[in-house]
Amino acid sequence: MSNPQQLRYSKEHEWLSAAEDGVSTVGITEHAANALGDVVFVELPEVGATVTAGESCGELESTKSVSELYSPVDGEIVEVNQDVVDDPSLVNSAPFEGGWLFKVRVAGEQEELLSADEYTAYTAG
Repeated sequence: MSNPQQLRYSKEHEWLSAAEDGVSTVGITEHAANALGDVVFVELPEVGATVTAGESCGELESTKSVSELYSPVDGEIVEVNQDVVDDPSLVNSAPFEGGWLFKVRVAGEQEELLSADEYTAYTAG
């Protein structure tokens, strides 16, 4: 399993794209998607909501369990991926592409975000 080098990762298994015009995309990693199993329901924050780094902002429900979704940064939700709400299996089939979860206008970043290599080492341990 390879983690895209251009992304940064949280220890809660979310990924964060580099900001474009102050907006970053957030999703969960392939590692997290595999651990969850088949995702059957996604609850995302609402557009306009404020999220705080490290705090829960939604849920992912799979055939195995319900898992909290955490924001890797502080900011305001500017878009949610309606395709994932309509077809939660995208989280499993394309976690780094069509299975992204939301876009956030970044107000502050956590210093604890990991590089792809650091995240790979973290999940191997």
